[in-house]
Amino acid sequence: MSTERPSNLIKDPGQTSIPSLENISDFSLNITDCTQVVVPEEVFFTVAAAGILENLLVLIAVIRNKNLHLPMYFFICSLAISDMLGSLYKTLENIFIILCKMGYLTRRGDFEKRLDDAMDSMFILSLLGSIFSLLAIAADRYITIFYALRYHNIMTLRRALVILAIIWTFCAGSSIAIALFSYEAATVIPFTILFPLMMFFILCLYIHMFLLARSHAKKIASLPTSTAHQKTNMKGAITLTIFLGVFLCCWAPFVLHILLARFCPHNPYCACYMSIFHVNGTLIMCNAIIDPMIFAFRSPELWNTFKKMFCCARSNWNW
Repeated sequence: MSTERPSNLIKDPGQTSIPSLENISDFSLNITDCTQVVVPEEVFFTVAAAGILENLLVLIAVIRNKNLHLPMYFFICSLAISDMLGSLYKTLENIFIILCKMGYLTRRGDFEKRLDDAMDSMFILSLLGSIFSLLAIAADRYITIFYALRYHNIMTLRRALVILAIIWTFCAGSSIAIALFSYEAATVIPFTILFPLMMFFILCLYIHMFLLARSHAKKIASLPTSTAHQKTNMKGAITLTIFLGVFLCCWAPFVLHILLARFCPHNPYCACYMSIFHVNGTLIMCNAIIDPMIFAFRSPELWNTFKKMFCCARSNWNW
């Protein structure tokens, strides 16, 4: 893959080799007056590195703090891994472009074809992992709010790990299959439909969650011992809503790019939108930066763990 084109997912049917890195962007410039927007490599790598490091801190914090060994934080770690994969994918993609421009890699070699498929798989794995991690977090919040007394019996640590194993096995298998058969319309269409379908399902779950939560809040308003618990659960639901909003803002433009490049590449308006592909790719990495910030500011336990980690590191440096 390259930052000059969105993905192997938009290859023409029957194409088996890597398309020229400049073909799509050059073609887009020929049929539209829109100027291609290019993100400087320094900015690109800085954003990618920041996203990887931040999510790595989240993983380390959860591993080190045994109080965070809970299903909810395991699902958050799953989302962090997805974000890291997204940043890593864009970083490797940009390195691939640089090496091609320097002449160290050819654009149609067998090794480059396999490398390109591997990066395609990483991109799809990151997207699917993010979607299903958000879905798992939503389901966990739903159980927490409406089955609070039975939560620890329903969502045990073992079941959470089994759910994550199923999610990542499915995502890995799907990413490999989609990358290998990305030139088939029968593969591309289900992939592009999955994104809005899963988002619609999560949105319906949110609406149902908030409507029931409002009804429950009225019923337990007279119970002071339950008020604090209800506020905590609603805070978790609000945090999840923020996650979803950020995810949509960062990933939707890129997914739309793939759809337009696959189904209307000759339309001047579509080509104009495709001229900001670099910006859309950078947004994916911005998602990896924003999510850990939400974790830290919305979770006091995680925030305290971060502070302890930095304080320990500072004391070690002084020593």
